[in-house]
Amino acid sequence: MPSEYETLRWPTNLDHAGMVERLVKVRAMAVESGLTELVERLAKVEDLPAAELGPKVIAALNWIQEKPEYSDITTQLAMVAMNLKNLK
Repeated sequence: MPSEYETLRWPTNLDHAGMVERLVKVRAMAVESGLTELVERLAKVEDLPAAELGPKVIAALNWIQEKPEYSDITTQLAMVAMNLKNLK
């Protein structure tokens, strides 16, 4: 998982593969936290085309923002969301 200092300089150059890698880690965090709905929202992200990945990320981010106790997951999703412009 990312280092504790990563939020000081957010990666803004994640490509599709980098975003998927981070989302897989976020999904694992969700499993560990018992967030079944988030796990379902991020199901099969490895196979999604760019056109479907972006809306999934935004929906997941909107859902988790209602739960401030999961700020670490929210931060990871926000990093991916900031990189959606790189999807091709």
